[in-house]
Formats: sequence, C-alpha cells, structure tokens
Amino acid sequence: MSLINVITRPFRSAEAPAPARAEPVISAGTSSGTASPQGWMQEIGFSGSRSRVATLPPVSPVLAQRHATVTACCTIIAGDLSKLPVQVWQRDASGREVRVRDHAANYLLNVEAAPGVTAMLTRFNLAYAFALRGTGYAYAPRDGAGELTMIDGIHPDLCTVLRNGRARFYDFEDGDGIQRRVPGRAMVHMRYMAEDGWSGRSPISVAAESFGIALAGQEAAARAASGTFMKAVAKVSAFDADDETYQRSKVRLREALRNENSLGGVTLIGPDDDIKSLDLSAADQQLLENRKFDREQIAAIYRVPPSKLQMLEYGVKANGQQQAIDYKADCLSHWGGFIETQLGLGLLTEAERRAGLFLRHNFDALLRATTKERYEALNKAVGGPWMAMNEARREEGLDDVTGGDRVYPPSNMTRDDTAPDPKETEE
Repeated sequence: MSLINVITRPFRSAEAPAPARAEPVISAGTSSGTASPQGWMQEIGFSGSRSRVATLPPVSPVLAQRHATVTACCTIIAGDLSKLPVQVWQRDASGREVRVRDHAANYLLNVEAAPGVTAMLTRFNLAYAFALRGTGYAYAPRDGAGELTMIDGIHPDLCTVLRNGRARFYDFEDGDGIQRRVPGRAMVHMRYMAEDGWSGRSPISVAAESFGIALAGQEAAARAASGTFMKAVAKVSAFDADDETYQRSKVRLREALRNENSLGGVTLIGPDDDIKSLDLSAADQQLLENRKFDREQIAAIYRVPPSKLQMLEYGVKANGQQQAIDYKADCLSHWGGFIETQLGLGLLTEAERRAGLFLRHNFDALLRATTKERYEALNKAVGGPWMAMNEARREEGLDDVTGGDRVYPPSNMTRDDTAPDPKETEE
C-alpha cells in the first residue's frame, strides 16, 4: 500500500453501493437459432415443421398458402368476420346487456382503424394472420385522456415479443416507420392454440405432416398437368445410325406424341420400332384423387364447411339456410370468440372490463333473412306483441309513424271499456 493511500484512507467515506437498475430486465421471448427458429427461417426452407419422411416438403404457414384450400379457408374466415360489425356492449350486475355507442373502439373497429386505413382492412389482416399463423399483432395507443387513438396492424414477422416475468413488451416498426417498444397494455396480441397462454401456434405447424402430404400431392399434380414428365420410351431401329438419321427419327416421334390430332392419333413406326407409353399409372391417378381428401382434411382443421369451399356434393340449395346457421355456430363462433376476447383485452382497459364492457360480432348481418321472412317475423312480433310498430319500421330503415310507439295488445285480450255493462242493461 502506498504512503498516499495510508494518509488519505482515514478521510475517505465508505464507497456508496451501486445504484439499483431502473429499467426491467427483459429477455427475448423468441430466438433465431436452429433450436428455436423464427418464422422467416422456416419460410425460406432452412428449418420448419418437417415430417419424419425426409422426402416430404417442409411446411410453414407462408409456404402452405400455395395450397388453394388453405388460402380459401383463411380468406373465408377473415373475410366473413371482417365484414361483420364489432360492437361494444356492457353487461350490468343483473345480467342485462346494453349497447355502448360512444366508445372510441366503435369507430376504430368499424370505420377507420388508423389514418388512411379502413377498419375492415385492418380486421381482415388480423384475422387472416391469426388463422394462418396462429398469431396477430396490432398497436393500440392511447392519448393523455386514456382514449384509443388508432388500431395499427403489425406484420407478425416484424414484431418481437420480450418478457419480464409475466409482463410482455413488444418491439416493432409502426405505420410511421418508427421503431417502438411498448408494454402489453398498448398492444393487441392474438394467439391460437397457445399451450403456455402466450406462444401462438398455427394449425399448419401442428398438423405439418398432413399439410406436407397435401403440398406434395399438389406438386405431383402440377408436374402431371404441365407435361414435364417423360410420356413414352421409344425403341428405334436406326438408333445406332448416323447422327442425322437419329435426330430426324427423334423429331418425328416427339412431334407425333405432342400432336394428339396427328393422323387421327395414330403414330407410324417401323417394323423393328416400339413405343411404350408412360402415361399416369393407377397409383398416380389415385394420388390425384387423394387431393380431394386433402381438401376435406384442411377444411376440417379450420372448421370450414365443405360447401363454403364449393364442394357442393355435401349440400344442396334447399338446405342452404341451415348450412349458414351451422357455419356460424361451428366455424365463425369458434374463430370469432378468440378474436373478440383478445381484441377486448387489448382495446378495453381493465377498469372497463371489470365494469362489464366487452366486444361482440353482430352475426345478424351475416344471417339476414329474405324479404318475405323478415316481414313475416316483424308482423308476428308487432302483433304478438313484444315489439312496437316503429321499432319494426326502424329495422327496415323506414320512418316512424304517429302512434307507432305503443305496443299493441293481443287481439284476443282486448276489451272495450266504453261498452255498457250487460248486468246494467238487464236492470
């Protein structure tokens, strides 16, 4: 120890402890290695959900879009849910539900979600990503008064989830091109089949082998339809002749095989020549037939009725209304329920949710009856009675009429109070 340290040591105070860390310790919720690859690595074929059969193609949500049935299922679900109004309701202590019309979410979910972006487009993108990838993100900031200002959809590949215990933070680039890190209360985070409650999984990744078979069958059908496979093997007697004779024979046979109308479909060959056709075998034709089964499996995974995919052998026009009811009950209610609750978690504050506020799709817009059925139902409701005439007219967009706000009593329960009493008449 130096002399200076010995002299100055009594006059020095004890060293102050290091200041506590102010910001939370945040760890990445996802990595980009081979053990836990991100989506972009799977989509370029580096990794992904693969079958134990090495020859099956790798499957990821983006690659699976090449199958028309996958795209159709996701488009049907997202399209039908996005065209339905999403309304804010409140349930009181007695269980009575009342429509809340002055909430900011009503405008953002049904008119304009963000500056220049329609609500239908934003909701379609969210529902499509949710059905395809099992995850969906939207930035939902609030102003100083706590009111929602916009719902900005975020591409799933451009959002990283960070965690601090149970709290979640999100790194992304918003519509203004600004890199942000926001807490969970400012984000809509939709996830499907999340075993831990947070990590969404796509149905495509879970059933990767089934989707891999469907993609492989589609590729085999595409090769067969394009005609790039070998159609025949020809045995030519002049094969060992000079090059000019060989080329002339090859061109003649190739043109004859390509042109179906050549000589009425008959190919002329020499006595020592032979042609063996390599047309689709029975196994290949069975593989193409299995593509129909692939469509049924994909529709079952997404809970989409086959009739919505133009597989009309499963239904006729006579029961179209019942099919629409089943579609709403089995498919849209399933996907819409997840979307409603997770949108409500991101767009409604905890105080609003505890006060009974919630979001709901208006499925009446999807199951609208015919004109005759509507008129008959309204006529019975007004004469029932449980609906006033003006209420029925408003349902059809008509103006009120004088005296139409009174509920009419049933015709068999009316009485005339001005009529004289029969007993008084007898006296």
